[in-house]
Amino acid sequence: MKKIEIKTAITVFDSLDELLKENKSLMNEAVKARQNAYAPYSKFSVGAALLLENGTVVIGNNQENAAYPSGMCAERVAIWNASSQYPNKKVIKLAISASSSSHIVKEPVAPCGACRQTLSEYEMKQKESIEVFFMGEEGKVIKTASVLDLLPIAFDKSFL
Repeated sequence: MKKIEIKTAITVFDSLDELLKENKSLMNEAVKARQNAYAPYSKFSVGAALLLENGTVVIGNNQENAAYPSGMCAERVAIWNASSQYPNKKVIKLAISASSSSHIVKEPVAPCGACRQTLSEYEMKQKESIEVFFMGEEGKVIKTASVLDLLPIAFDKSFL
């Protein structure tokens, strides 16, 4: 038997103002995207913004449906949008922001499991890390150096 310890390092910023200009700008794009989310059922809006290697920013926001499982998360909307419009461009960074119409979201909101899986496949495909920044509506911002920091033992095509 062998014990393996997995550690993930995160950087916690006290506010959006502590981010570098480029990262703050990307997060502001995620906030704008969040404002166009369609979340009439959960009242929980999420926006995502991806920075591609060519400087293009691609956004996504959550889209709900009365048949709840038919909705889609902001992160997957953004990554699939980027892949369909810019199939050969690498994703450098991802910013995520979430809010609720019933209360102020002060804690950083990380991607759900399905989004982590989807994002990790794109990261593995491009063979370069994607920095991830996430926050609530206000307050702290968390940064990871890679999607795989959020999903360290990922399922991938090698298992198929």
